[in-house]
Amino acid sequence: MAVTTTPSPKLRVMDVFDRTVRSHAPKPAMRVKRAGSWHTITWGEYHKQVRQVARALISLSAQPGSRVAIIGYNCPEWFIADVGAIYAGLVPLGIYTTNSPEQCEYIASHSEAVVVFVDDKVQLAKFLEVRGRLPALKAIVLMHGEATGAGVYTWTKFLELGLNTTEQELDRRVAAQSADDMATLIYTSGTTGTPKAVMLTHDNLTWTAQCAVGLLNPTAGEHIVSYLPLSHIAEQVVSLHGPVAFGLCVSFAESMELLGDALRDVRPHYFLGVPRVWEKIQEKIMAAGAKNPPLKKKIAAWARRLGLAGGYAEQQGTSKPFMYALANALVFKKVRKQLGLDRVRIMVTSAAPISKDTLEFFLSLGLPICEVYGMSECTGPATASLPTRYRTGKAGFVMPGAELKIAQDGEVCMRGRHVFKGYYKDPAATADTLDADRWLHSGDIGTIDDDGFLQITDRKKDLIITAGGENIAPALVEGYLKGIPVVSQAVVIGDRQRYLSVLLTLNSERIPVDALACGSTATDAATAARDDRFLSFLQRQIDAVNARLARVQAVKKFKVIPHEFTVEGGELTPSMKVKRKVVTEKYKSEIDKLYS
Repeated sequence: MAVTTTPSPKLRVMDVFDRTVRSHAPKPAMRVKRAGSWHTITWGEYHKQVRQVARALISLSAQPGSRVAIIGYNCPEWFIADVGAIYAGLVPLGIYTTNSPEQCEYIASHSEAVVVFVDDKVQLAKFLEVRGRLPALKAIVLMHGEATGAGVYTWTKFLELGLNTTEQELDRRVAAQSADDMATLIYTSGTTGTPKAVMLTHDNLTWTAQCAVGLLNPTAGEHIVSYLPLSHIAEQVVSLHGPVAFGLCVSFAESMELLGDALRDVRPHYFLGVPRVWEKIQEKIMAAGAKNPPLKKKIAAWARRLGLAGGYAEQQGTSKPFMYALANALVFKKVRKQLGLDRVRIMVTSAAPISKDTLEFFLSLGLPICEVYGMSECTGPATASLPTRYRTGKAGFVMPGAELKIAQDGEVCMRGRHVFKGYYKDPAATADTLDADRWLHSGDIGTIDDDGFLQITDRKKDLIITAGGENIAPALVEGYLKGIPVVSQAVVIGDRQRYLSVLLTLNSERIPVDALACGSTATDAATAARDDRFLSFLQRQIDAVNARLARVQAVKKFKVIPHEFTVEGGELTPSMKVKRKVVTEKYKSEIDKLYS
């Protein structure tokens, strides 16, 4: 299925940014809360600092096409470093703040990053630990705080380096770039567990941002809250490149924990939340509602019934129930104001599947959540939903100007100017994902209904997507866990869940050795599975594994299966590979207890 529109000209990130600055130079571009007060950065100031960063990078002899890594929580400096690198002809990439030093080293080494921007001393310590194994690294820039050491710059000292490069030299760097050049790298985990680097071009970014935000017909000066990891393409499109395309103002939440305060302060016009964020908001609303007196509870229940019916009526193009307006005045408006969503034009969920229960909860409060489906390899969105065109439980319609089809085996495929250039340093993986006709194979199974709405029904890949939207390759975590001598098999689970858990089988020959060492009386898997001392011993081993992983990859709970997986039992293939689907179905009751 394709939607055709008049092709727009290819633009570079700098073209779009410069255009917006010319139109909105004195207007607010970013707002950040520091020392309890909101501070505003105008588009003109933003542009000046971007060019200063670009000149500083050139002064460090960073050659065109070199990579620049950024690790830190969302802030103006993150944006300025990212866009400044692009102006200088470099390629920025984000690293998750939860990554371990070992994982930071892998990404910096694989990308051959010449400069790393770090948020604070916690992130700085990670790179100081591994710096000796990163020969390409020329400098580390501490965005907040003071630090000394060879090749370590504070933000202020780094900006001063820009005085050594002329504006004319920067202009030559800008002029030398093409819209088809690589503009950024997005690191993601594949099914094998090895992070892959998605190469996105200028045209990928500018076309997608203008298409995605253009669907909303925004007004310059409207507000967005930035709080999701900028290492993820969804947040970059929504809070970095989208606002650059349309002159929107981005306010940075101080932290995920203080998101609620930011929403009430900013009252954004657009809001993106991963499923876990929506679930947390739902939990808070329900907890507050439980404290209401009986009459208020009855009114809320009455309003929610009308709200749910009204939401579905809206989707079908029919009239909302009688007294819906009264329910809106008595309940829905008050809820929106309390949440800081009273000005919101669209609420979006993406990055992971969301439960229908959560969607219907918000729909019943007159707050429809629009689903978006996509992946890093198509610069974020492949499909979109709008408040005027959505279906609860479906992932939206194809982006205008792009193509979407269902392959013969049911796989969802995409094609268009949003589809990536390929995987950096990995032509084999690129060939596996992009076919000869430039169709991107998503690895997801889905259907498209008669109204053009996509529904994802299954996943070909084993990739786990948690409720928080993190993409976790189970094979990577399982590999570490199987490094524990007594563990024979490990099956990591956690799709749509708040955390990871694991089912373990044990090496029968190793059990007596470890039991003796930890003072356990266990003699086999069955006795080990219910022996507290042996289970405590296992927990310590798992804790040691978790220390080597990013926080989002850490295993919170485990269950020992009291026997080995076998071919006869159906858990293994004849070649002794674990049948993940069989295991999760066969041990469903055990898994349910891990999340109860």
